[in-house]
Amino acid sequence: MQAIWRILKDIEDRSNYTFIKGDIADKNFIQKIFAENKFDAVIHLAAESHVDRSITNPMDFIMANVIGTVNLLNAAKTYWDLSSNPSHTERSRSVNLFFHISTDEVYGSLGKEGHFTEKTSYDPRSPYSASKASSDHLARAYGHTYKLPVIISNCSNNYGPNQFPEKLIPLALFNILHNKNVPVYGIGENIRDWLYVEDHAAAIDLIFHKGNRSETYNIGGNNEWKNIDLIHVLCRVMDKKFKPGRRNISKADYFRERPGGT
Repeated sequence: MQAIWRILKDIEDRSNYTFIKGDIADKNFIQKIFAENKFDAVIHLAAESHVDRSITNPMDFIMANVIGTVNLLNAAKTYWDLSSNPSHTERSRSVNLFFHISTDEVYGSLGKEGHFTEKTSYDPRSPYSASKASSDHLARAYGHTYKLPVIISNCSNNYGPNQFPEKLIPLALFNILHNKNVPVYGIGENIRDWLYVEDHAAAIDLIFHKGNRSETYNIGGNNEWKNIDLIHVLCRVMDKKFKPGRRNISKADYFRERPGGT
């Protein structure tokens, strides 16, 4: 939590910013903040997001990613009053927006054929990706059933400053910097697309203001790497920067493929 506060400190004095701490799995909390703040739109990024932890404790992911999303959808449906008046419904569809931020993990593993597209079939391989696939389907269902104005985006793997060191890039950098080996699943052949966090933020802003309701948008970095190749690059860069003349000292620890094979 301390790291979050350090990041938010840069914007805490802005007049259009308010921080409210709560749990999206708490239905009463969500209904209360919607009633008090009368939101016009929601950009829903809240999620449990780490595959390894979802394998260890899937229920946390169901509560946050599925139940939490349903709570937000229900609150939006209630406070945007979409069902009682057809003319109000049309106005709500142009003024209000529920923007659901998701992941390309819902499509499964990226194979040799290259990029996922918005038409790629869902094939979740972990409790994390299954929970996000569920939340995507729920958002679409509320759009179809209740005419809730919904947009969904599915992004590839984010990286950037202040990222918690459980994801591959910050974990690798942390371990290399502290003379620890970098964990690799299988032989490191799994392919990931990497998206810089500021590019993702710019895409979210563009879609929020100009995207079409009921559409799905994939956001990627056009930057695909095998895990092992990326780790070797990080090792070389870090060894060159912090250990001049002793390149590629850092090693990888190989583990069997985690359950789900991703």
